[in-house]
Amino acid sequence: MSEVRVDPLSGQRSIVAADRADRPGGGLRVEPAETLDPSTDPFAEGNEDRTPPELYALRPGGGPPNSAGWTVRVVPNLYPALAPDATAPARQANPDLFWAGPARGAHEVIINARDPVTSLSQLTREQVGAAMEVWRERMRAHPEAACLHLIVNERKEAGASLQHTHAQLYALEFVPAMIARERERFGAYATRTMGGNLLGDLVQEEVRLRERIVAIDGESVLMAPYGARFPFQLLLAPRASRMRFEDEGPIAASMLHEALVRLARRFGTAPPLNLWIRTAPSGAEHFCWRIDIVPRLTHIAGLELGSGVNLNIVAPERAAAELRDT
Repeated sequence: MSEVRVDPLSGQRSIVAADRADRPGGGLRVEPAETLDPSTDPFAEGNEDRTPPELYALRPGGGPPNSAGWTVRVVPNLYPALAPDATAPARQANPDLFWAGPARGAHEVIINARDPVTSLSQLTREQVGAAMEVWRERMRAHPEAACLHLIVNERKEAGASLQHTHAQLYALEFVPAMIARERERFGAYATRTMGGNLLGDLVQEEVRLRERIVAIDGESVLMAPYGARFPFQLLLAPRASRMRFEDEGPIAASMLHEALVRLARRFGTAPPLNLWIRTAPSGAEHFCWRIDIVPRLTHIAGLELGSGVNLNIVAPERAAAELRDT
């Protein structure tokens, strides 16, 4: 039986239609990723000359920039969507109808590890933790940004043009509408509840109910969100609310690794996926950071593109139960 659910953080509606998973062609299958060839992988150790000059790197044994011996490495995107010196486009005669501005900001690539692998799930917990610390360090390098959006796209099906595991950081001069809406919902909830934190209270209630919880540790909670838009979508949140991921405090590296390993076990291989860090944007007075994980198991089609309403064929409660048992 289908039902419409509202995501409490974004206000977006999804149709949860679990029976559609049983229709012909409705099964969820994942094929293994192709093996990377280090000789042609520009992100592999030893191929540092195939990227722009590095911005930052972890080199436990020391050594000069743009040389081997690193564990995590940061370079500018070779084809950046944003640039700090972007020029303003010509003003349109009717800016109410045709407005454009300069695409200023920063666009960086964070190579998560020197190992030629396609998924964070193939790294150790310690390697994932090291990569996440660099994510945080690079976010701190852009205090002027109105919004920081760090993403990981894994495999071609999820939009990765290079398959070696890496993150991308966008430092934006504006707050995107979706994130601004979440900021407003956090603020409105705090007003209604005399200071309550929307995600913090949501986590407490989900832990009490247990039906959508996948795992809990001392730092964080992993759950299938109530209003999940996609099959096996996951949300990772800190147990103690904190506005910004880049601020001091736990970063839940162990739980992120756990989430990705459980997904890989469930599907027999690491699925294509997108993940992103939601951190407080400019103007937020009430917020809590989180990590969203979206396996790319189904296609986005006319309903999603035309209406903004997603059709999810796996109930979050079922997804959580399967991943708990994996």
